[in-house]
Amino acid sequence: MRSLIVGTAGHIDHGKSALVRALTGTDPDRLPEEKRRGITIDLGFADLALDDLRLGFVDVPGHERFVKNMLAGAHGIDVLALVVAADESVMPQTREHFDICRLLGVTDGLIVITKRDLVDDEMILLVEDEVKELVANSFLADAPVVSVSAKTGRGLDEFKTALQSVAKRVSPRSDQLVTRLPVDRAFSMKGFGAVITGTLISGEIREGDELELLPPSLPVRVRGVQVHSRQVNHAEAGQRTAVNLGGVDVAQIERGMVLAPVGYLHPTQIIDAHLTVLPTASRPVRSRARVRVHIGAAEVLARVRVLDESNEISSGKSGLAQLRLDSSIVALHHDRFIVRSYSPAETIAGGVVLNSFATKHRGKQLVAVREQLQRLTGIDPVATLITLVEIAGEHGLRLKELRAHTGWTKKVQHELVSKAQLDHLVRDAGGVLLSPGTFDRLSQEVVVELERHHKKEPLSRGMLRETLRERLFSHVPTEIFTAVLGELEIKGSVISEKETVRLRDHRLDISEQDAKLRDTLEGIYLNARMSPPSMDEAMTRAGLATAQRAHARKIVQLLIDNQKLVRITNEMLMHAEAVSELKARLLDFADKHEPERLIDVSEFKDLAGVSRKYAIPFLEYFDRERVTRRAGDKRLVLK
Repeated sequence: MRSLIVGTAGHIDHGKSALVRALTGTDPDRLPEEKRRGITIDLGFADLALDDLRLGFVDVPGHERFVKNMLAGAHGIDVLALVVAADESVMPQTREHFDICRLLGVTDGLIVITKRDLVDDEMILLVEDEVKELVANSFLADAPVVSVSAKTGRGLDEFKTALQSVAKRVSPRSDQLVTRLPVDRAFSMKGFGAVITGTLISGEIREGDELELLPPSLPVRVRGVQVHSRQVNHAEAGQRTAVNLGGVDVAQIERGMVLAPVGYLHPTQIIDAHLTVLPTASRPVRSRARVRVHIGAAEVLARVRVLDESNEISSGKSGLAQLRLDSSIVALHHDRFIVRSYSPAETIAGGVVLNSFATKHRGKQLVAVREQLQRLTGIDPVATLITLVEIAGEHGLRLKELRAHTGWTKKVQHELVSKAQLDHLVRDAGGVLLSPGTFDRLSQEVVVELERHHKKEPLSRGMLRETLRERLFSHVPTEIFTAVLGELEIKGSVISEKETVRLRDHRLDISEQDAKLRDTLEGIYLNARMSPPSMDEAMTRAGLATAQRAHARKIVQLLIDNQKLVRITNEMLMHAEAVSELKARLLDFADKHEPERLIDVSEFKDLAGVSRKYAIPFLEYFDRERVTRRAGDKRLVLK
């Protein structure tokens, strides 16, 4: 059975609640104050089965003081029932509620003229004409018009038939989005604990699910699920749902929170959006204006920044704007919302979220920002993916960040990313998405930086990998650095050698004078054998003045890179031949002392013919090289 949400809308005392009660047998006015005063104050709910349809009714208050309550329930409407009383015709909240539903993107509905028992047929026709004038050129322009009397029952069967016909042509909800339930009510039940209600706008909720309430981020467990007051194993998108939650106290829950999978969605406080200002708005939407934003079941205060050069969007016009919110909300790409003026509170505009996690824009960026946001107004998901990646720039867009932007399921996201990669529209850098242009620019910057280093340090074998990362990639994810370097290695542009990176065609440019110094220094260490000098001592033996030693250290590093010298400690170097000879002696000693293969410091001193000054650093070097391993006061010589 397919489930849909039918929302009533209209002026106060136009018979919305009476209509729902007559149709379903359920009184949507549940609060004592509502019954005492005879008006709807908060959202009311009922349901009706029509053949293969299960319709959930959301009855909204019609008084202008309670429009914010009306907005909390309007976000999930599939079918609008625009209610107009025959004895009063179109009134202010009729217009405002209708405008709200248009701005929220409702596309199907019907018109209901109530209280027909109070007027004659001529009056019914007059009211019908006025309503049609109101809805001209809108989604209700060709909608069925039914006149009913909740008191006598006249016209209710016709209304059900028309409602069923409209409901059957409503497009099914997308199955590409994760579970999302905006909370419009929270209460506690004795023996059950916290219960929330709301319209499940996407995904499904099952008993036992581990979810979270956002914001902030309260982990909860689903203890039970009800749909239209009936216990069920799971609820599906398009159903009015009550969820019994474990792990949270009802005092922690507020209207406007969103129930979603753990770690999937994230709150935000800055969004870029496309705004449409109502023709009836008493003022344009200007930069720095203080407004009320209604999104899902939440209401938050915000400051507007219009992104057009005029810094305002006039009545009846559309434009791009950034909303900086006073508190966090959950918003996805293409979510719709309502904007009301701060004071007096009146509905002035509606919007569509384009970038859920926007940053403050500088003036010189606005041309590019506007172009990117215009592309986000489209409905092609691959184009949305590409644009969001482009906006992320060199910081890249992680897959989990993409899900937080769009709400796409992992399966849908994988399919879209794969298609974009196949068409060479995005690059995947270890789970971080980049535009091909950004990836190529970063690759070129690496090549340029290495060229600069080789020119500055011709005796250097290459640039330290970590130095290169800090210089060019310090503010971006490490995955991007790894991917860019890996790509350059695959292409053969660069070569990585342990901790260094160099261009493929880099050759050490050593002069005849430097070659002589190299041979001299190597000879000093070769002749020293097991008693190598410190670096300063080696420089002195080579006859180098203090001013020459910085350059000479580069020659020493060249000998290390060419594996002629081995670094024992920071300042103690040893010729590679001497190291190999000492290692051979050590292994020969161990073979003669099977099976223990142990040697102490004293024995090692005798073996190497050195003092303790050299013996300890040599043994620690062999420990690092896994030739030996400490075993108490001795060393075990490894096989």
